[in-house]
Amino acid sequence: PVTGVTPSDAAPAPAYFHEFQANCSVTHTAPDDPIVYPGRPGASHDHTFMGNRSTNAHSTTASLTGGATSCNAPADASAYWMPSLYDGDRKVLPVGPQVIYYKSGVTDYTSVRPFPKGLRFVVGDPAQSADRFRDHGGWVEGWECGDSYKNVDFPARCPAGTQLNIRMQAPSCWNGLHLDTPDHQSHMAYPVVKPGTNHDVCPASHPVALPMIEFKMAFPVDGDMSRVRLSSGRGHSFHYDFFNAWEDRTLKALVDHCVVGGLQCDTRGYDQNHPER
Repeated sequence: PVTGVTPSDAAPAPAYFHEFQANCSVTHTAPDDPIVYPGRPGASHDHTFMGNRSTNAHSTTASLTGGATSCNAPADASAYWMPSLYDGDRKVLPVGPQVIYYKSGVTDYTSVRPFPKGLRFVVGDPAQSADRFRDHGGWVEGWECGDSYKNVDFPARCPAGTQLNIRMQAPSCWNGLHLDTPDHQSHMAYPVVKPGTNHDVCPASHPVALPMIEFKMAFPVDGDMSRVRLSSGRGHSFHYDFFNAWEDRTLKALVDHCVVGGLQCDTRGYDQNHPER
């Protein structure tokens, strides 16, 4: 437990970036969900997994820790997964490393600390309505392709040669007490705006600022989108899961150097715009 923390409302020197990337490729698909349906293989809709290569319904913090990974950062043995996307009956998998940002979700980026080992949560809800998806705290640009942006559901058509993309952010404020909760969400919260300011701060109920994960997924499908669906349903059913199994020292080094340090880092902690740092 992390107790005695007061949400920071400080405003450090502006830094346009305070992030690093943990880009990971798809490893496999399976109807498993070790957060929602632990120990129950086949109980879930189909998921597309990235990161830890061993993730399955029986995965635990111990089984994931130190495991082989498809992430560009070798120390990131975390598990990331989302509902599989289909074009008709054909499963469409993202190709190559997918962009997974670790950012500051609060104005005081110097207050961000690493994820505790074993923290896990679900972002979004497969049963959410179109309105709930649009109003979700993590909704950034919805579904997009070509010149079509901010779609709650799949666009009717994507120009030839483009990809279907989605960006969605995770909550970044932790209650400091639980690695998981029965609904897999209430131990986490999104930052709120401090009244009278433009400062994003963690709420008092969830005072611990952690990195904000942002998924930016690209699916190689174009043309007519009428047959495109998720294993969980329509486009607004998109959600994703995170199970932290980073090697602790490396995660802390990346958070301290890149997020707290106000840099725009790759998976090795290098900012090409600030080579001197």
